[in-house]
Amino acid sequence: MIIHGFTLGILHQVVGWLLYPVIAGLGLALLLTLWELGMAIAERSLTLVLLRRGEVDHFERYAQRRLERADLLARSGPILGLMGTLIPLGPGLSALGSGNLDILATALTVAFDTTVIGLLVGLLAYLIGRVRRRWYEDTWRAMAVTANGE
Repeated sequence: MIIHGFTLGILHQVVGWLLYPVIAGLGLALLLTLWELGMAIAERSLTLVLLRRGEVDHFERYAQRRLERADLLARSGPILGLMGTLIPLGPGLSALGSGNLDILATALTVAFDTTVIGLLVGLLAYLIGRVRRRWYEDTWRAMAVTANGE
C-alpha cells in the first residue's frame, strides 16, 4: 500500500512538471505557425513564381520540407493543447474537493486557454498545409508543362 501511494505521488509530480514545458511548447508552436503563415503569404506572391523556373529536384525538396513542418504543427498543436488541458485539471479537481475555488478557477482557466491555443495552432497549420499542397500541385504541373514544352 505504501509503494502504491509512493508511485502515484511520483507520477503526479512528474505530470505536474510537464505543465510549463507544454505551455512553452504551445507558445513556440503558435509562433512557428504564425511564421509559417507569413512564409506562405510570401511564398504565394514571390517564391512559387521563382521556383517554376527552377530545378524540379530543388522544388520537390522545398515542398516536402514545407509540408512536413505544417503537418507537424497541425498534429502537435492539438496534442499539446490537450496535455495543457488535462494536467491542471488534476490539481483543480483536488482543490474542488477541499473547497478551494481559487485554485480550481486558475486550473480551469489554464485548461481552457491551452485548449484554445492548441486548436488554433492545429487549425491554422492544417489550412496552411492544405493550401500549400494545392499551390505545389499547380506549380508542379506548370513545371512539367514547361519541361515538356522545351
